[in-house]
Order: sequence, then structure tokens, then C-alpha cells
Amino acid sequence: MSILISPSILSADFAKLESEIRDVERCGADWLHLDVMDGVFVPNLTFGPVIVDAVNRLSDLPLDVHLMIVDPARYVDRFVKAGADWITFHIEAEKDVEGTIELIRSHGAKAGISVSPPTPIELIEPYLTRIDLVLVMSVNPGFSGQKFMPEVLPKVRWLVEMRKKTGAHYLISIDGGINDRTAPMAVDAGVDVLVSASYIFGSADRCEAIRKLASLK
Repeated sequence: MSILISPSILSADFAKLESEIRDVERCGADWLHLDVMDGVFVPNLTFGPVIVDAVNRLSDLPLDVHLMIVDPARYVDRFVKAGADWITFHIEAEKDVEGTIELIRSHGAKAGISVSPPTPIELIEPYLTRIDLVLVMSVNPGFSGQKFMPEVLPKVRWLVEMRKKTGAHYLISIDGGINDRTAPMAVDAGVDVLVSASYIFGSADRCEAIRKLASLK
């Protein structure tokens, strides 16, 4: 399977969001990644369903919505109605993990679980056959532009092995500090989806940036 590239609009220029989205679409992006932060689960504050809805009206690409919020189940309905195709929530933020997975799926979206760097990946083992995606955070969630943490790569390798062992079908995504130097390490470990923010949107040639990531095997 080809590596999927999911530019994170957190690093886009929101004053010209339509042209920013058109640009990465033209350059071959597969998904769009939307980081929703509430200022509680993480210290930063970004946007909610209104922006997801706007992006959905601007693009036909799948929307990969990453909820860095407390009580994510409470907002699933609103984000799906806004156009989320994938909803990923943090295992650290939800007590009823299984119920939230089923809630997302019942609304017609694909369900993902995200794991922050300090969190043992084994915590998600009971849910591996029920989810569509695992997002491994390679920075501490909350801010764009942080340095990639290679110490999370054993989590990716564990997920690859568990997928084989259990017969599960989840995709493995990684988010945080992904660029042309760090992405090869992530792909070598076994990721399927590369989420990249400042590397893509901050590049003088975004098509070349996406091409470099997409060319990795």
C-alpha cells in the first residue's frame, strides 16, 4: 500500500484557507488532518465543528479529525455532521473507549485512537480489532513545530506485529515533527499515514514536499 499523506491545516494560513487547501490538493495530498484542541486536554486552543464544516465544503478529500479534547464522545455527532470522515480521540481523554468507538462508527465515520508519547501503547490492545486507525503521537500533543521523538517508533513496530497477530485492519498514522528527515524512520517502522504540518505548509515548494513523503516505501 502507498503511504498516505495527510497535511495538517494547523500550519496553514487561515486568512487564505481555501487557496491553502487547493494548493495541497493539487500537490497530491490524500487526506486533510484537522487538529481540534480545547485548551483543557492540551494547553492550546484551535477550532471546532464550524471550521471542519468549512473545510468539508472546500474539499472532497477525506477529513481526518483529531480530537485533542476532554469528553470526546460528547462531540462526535457534531463533528460527523460537519463532515469528519475519520474521528480519532485520545485514549487518555476517554473513560468509555469501547463506547466511543461504537458511537463514532454508528454515525458513519471511521474510528481511531491516539496515544501520546508517555502513554504505553499496550493500553489500546483490547480495542485493536474494533478500530480503523491508530495515531501515534511523535510529539507531545498541543502545538505544531515540535521536534520528532524517535523513541515512539517501537510503538509503531508493536502495532505492525499486533495487526498481523490479531488480523486487525487498522491503519497506523504518525503525527509530530514529520519531515523529509524523520518520515523515512517512521515509514521504515511501518506507518501507513504521515501527518505533516509545518514541513508541508512551510515549504516553498509544497508539491516537492508532498512528493518526497509520498515516495517513501
